[in-house]
Amino acid sequence: MSHKSLEDLLQAVGSPVKLARNSQIGPYVYPKVAAEFTNWRDEQHAWRETCGLFDQSHHMTDMYIKGPDALKLLSALGVNSFQGFTINKAKQFVACNHDGYVIGDAILFYLDKDLFNLVGRPSAHNWVQYHCETGGYKASVERDERTAVNPTGRRKLYRYQVQGPNAMKVLQKVNGTPLPEIKFFNMGWITIGGRKVRALHHGMSGVPGLELFGPWEEGEEVKAAIVEAGREHGLRQVGARVYATNTLESGWIPCPLPAVFTGEKMKAFRQWLPANGYEGTGSLGGSFYSNNIEDYYLTPHDLGYWPFVKFDHDFIGRPALEKIANTPKRKKVTLAWNGEDVTRALGTLFQKGDRAKYIDLPLSNYSTWPYDKLLKGGKVVGVSTFSGYSSNEHSMLSLGIVDVDQSKPGTEVTLVWGEEGGGSLKPVVERHKQVEIRAIVSPVPYSEVARETYHEGWRTTHA
Repeated sequence: MSHKSLEDLLQAVGSPVKLARNSQIGPYVYPKVAAEFTNWRDEQHAWRETCGLFDQSHHMTDMYIKGPDALKLLSALGVNSFQGFTINKAKQFVACNHDGYVIGDAILFYLDKDLFNLVGRPSAHNWVQYHCETGGYKASVERDERTAVNPTGRRKLYRYQVQGPNAMKVLQKVNGTPLPEIKFFNMGWITIGGRKVRALHHGMSGVPGLELFGPWEEGEEVKAAIVEAGREHGLRQVGARVYATNTLESGWIPCPLPAVFTGEKMKAFRQWLPANGYEGTGSLGGSFYSNNIEDYYLTPHDLGYWPFVKFDHDFIGRPALEKIANTPKRKKVTLAWNGEDVTRALGTLFQKGDRAKYIDLPLSNYSTWPYDKLLKGGKVVGVSTFSGYSSNEHSMLSLGIVDVDQSKPGTEVTLVWGEEGGGSLKPVVERHKQVEIRAIVSPVPYSEVARETYHEGWRTTHA
């Protein structure tokens, strides 16, 4: 018997943790882009040393919100302030449930009068769409699904990022004239290959650059012009294999588990969500185990989003967030894994007996929502989430959330790698043993360049 809604599915399985832990899918996919254009090491170096071209056209959901109540709807759901939010601006939109736990985040573009576009993983989109359809708003939504679940095989828009020390040289050359001055998280227009292109001043890797988008039909032409203009400036196209690792250096956690699986106030939403959607099929992986799915929920403090929270408007979750205010229990950090311990774990591949869970390079995630436990003196002091290798930093890194008293840079913690009992039923998980890997608590962003330039602008203009 097929289940129509997420709530139906949860009632049948009996446990959100059991459902997610044994999901048959692996990590979030980045489709339709070549795995490597050259090699992933040099592609990583490009965004730090020369220039990288990221193709973001396929892996994110776009949702257009239109109508006279569109801004009212978004303000009722977002923790962000919307004062001064006008056409040609963007912000990182963060939505919480009634208890103040994060459902999801996405980039919100203010495109035109009463017209917005929400771009990212689909959890925030689902929450906005549900309230648009059930809340009596004079607004409508139109979804353009990510390619992995899009039966049309095409998108409405192409979306590229040009990032790196030479990014502006490449873009000025392809534009043909000096670039317009576009403030951080503001939009403007440039010309590429004779095509008018909308540009957002935004970066994923903590270095200068623009995010570019326009009609799908013009995408290949625009990309070819960028690649040609970038030849003399060391531009490399960034493949799907290494694309997501840039966040290890810039410090954004892209994979929080949506806080939607519990609560009577959330039941109607679960009944609205399809059983085969993102929430119902996403996989939970890693060594952190709890039978209570709420132990996997994260607050804006945990994800580093507290600067976005503004109590200048009413929104879902506000009373709960007002209670925790500026008293965080945990803090987001970067974790630098001990190279000897990583090498020892990889070495079990060449030994008889039980092996450690395979550490894939450059991205080591093997589930939609990775959660590995962090220990100090045998006690759980936090979780490690997104993980992978940075050739720029010569280190395995992960983005973690630790108790405040363990968040001082230089603190050593122990990361437990692998799942209990030899692994879950996920087909991407081979039989293995758990291993311990030492890790050093480090700043967010880890990249010094990102900390000293990009991140300051992100904090002051991103709310």
